[in-house]
Amino acid sequence: MSKNEQAFEFECAGELLVGILSGTGHPAGRGVLIVVGGPQYRVGSHRQFTLLARHLAEHGVPTFRFDYRGMGDSEGEVRTFESVGADIRCAIDRFFDNVPGLKDVVLWGLCDAASAALFYAHQDARVSALVLLNPWVRTEQGAARVHLRHYYLQRLFQTGLWQKVARGEFNFREAAAALGKSVVGAMGRGVPSRAVEKPPTDETLPDRMEDALRRFQGRVVLILSGNDHTAQEFKDVVAKSSRWRRLLAGDRVTRYDLPEANHTFARRDWRDQVARWTEAWVKNL
Repeated sequence: MSKNEQAFEFECAGELLVGILSGTGHPAGRGVLIVVGGPQYRVGSHRQFTLLARHLAEHGVPTFRFDYRGMGDSEGEVRTFESVGADIRCAIDRFFDNVPGLKDVVLWGLCDAASAALFYAHQDARVSALVLLNPWVRTEQGAARVHLRHYYLQRLFQTGLWQKVARGEFNFREAAAALGKSVVGAMGRGVPSRAVEKPPTDETLPDRMEDALRRFQGRVVLILSGNDHTAQEFKDVVAKSSRWRRLLAGDRVTRYDLPEANHTFARRDWRDQVARWTEAWVKNL
C-alpha cells in the first residue's frame, strides 16, 4: 500500500464495508468515488482501480474505492448493481468524513458499476459528475442483436473459420442452433439479463437508465471501448433512441472513444489513457 493510502472499515445497514482512500491528509474540494462492478472487488481488473486511484491522488484528486455489501472483503449478501444505493451513500459519507474541505464527489464506474452510479447520482446533491465506462444496458434482445451483428458477420471474414470448414472440423448443426437462438433472442422483448429480481416496472433497463440520466443535472463523461460487446450494445441503444441521443448531445456530456480497447482496458496504454482523461476532466469541471 502506498504511504498516501489508508484502509477503512465503515458501516452500512449494520454490516461492515471495506474501502481504501488514496490521497490522505490533503484537503480538496472534489474527490472521486470508484464504484466497483461485479463480480470483482476494489482492486479492479488488471489492478485498474488501484492504479487509477493512485494516479488521481498523485495529481491532487483524493479517491476512495470500496467493496459494497456482498463484494470483496465487505460483509453481507451478494446483491445486484440495482441494489447498492445505500452502499454508495455510506461510502460518500465516509469519504466526506476523511477529506478536509470536500464539497462534492465524482462517481466513476465501469460496466454495471456505471449503471449503479447513474441510478444513484440524481438522489444525492453531493454528486457533481459521473464518469461512465462501457455502461451496462443489457437486455436479452439487445445482446442477441449485438451478437448477430458483431460476431457472426465478423466470423464470415475470418480465415480460421473457412480453414475449419475445409478440414471438416466445423460443426454446422451446433452453429445453426446457436445462430437460431440468437435470431430468436434478437426478435424477443428485451429484459435485463443481470437482474435477480424483476423491477417494479415494465420499462427496460435502457429506459430506466435514460430516465436516471435525465434526472441527474450534473456533468457526465462517457468512455467507450471499440472492441467490446457491452459498449457496442450501449451504442446501439443510443442509435435507436431519440431520447438518448438528445441527452448525450447536450453540453454537459463529454465522450471519449478508445477504438482498440477491450471491455476492461487490459493494456497499460489503455488504462493510462483512461486515467489521464479522468484526471483532466475532473480538474476542469
